[in-house]
Amino acid sequence: MAGKGKTEPTLRVVNAEAEVYDLMRKPESTGERVKRLQMEARALAVEQVETLERLLLEAVALSKEIAEGGDAYPVGAREIASRLAADLPTRVETMKQIIGRMPVK
Repeated sequence: MAGKGKTEPTLRVVNAEAEVYDLMRKPESTGERVKRLQMEARALAVEQVETLERLLLEAVALSKEIAEGGDAYPVGAREIASRLAADLPTRVETMKQIIGRMPVK
């Protein structure tokens, strides 16, 4: 029981992903913040391109299955799948090279 003049501490549940602010650190300047946000944006861009690469490689595998699926698939579908299976790995490799050239500053 709390007596007069005593206050109970107020507690909050904080999200596990919440950023902890370092009280000993001085606040970021605008320039520092811009650099940090640019680095975060580049990291997210790389992550998204890597996701696309993974999905394209999955599409290559599925395309090969359809291309080699015989009469169960329509001729046009097999032909398009065959072209995709041949073309997509080159596109994925090109994207990897492009991402590899991104500055990491």
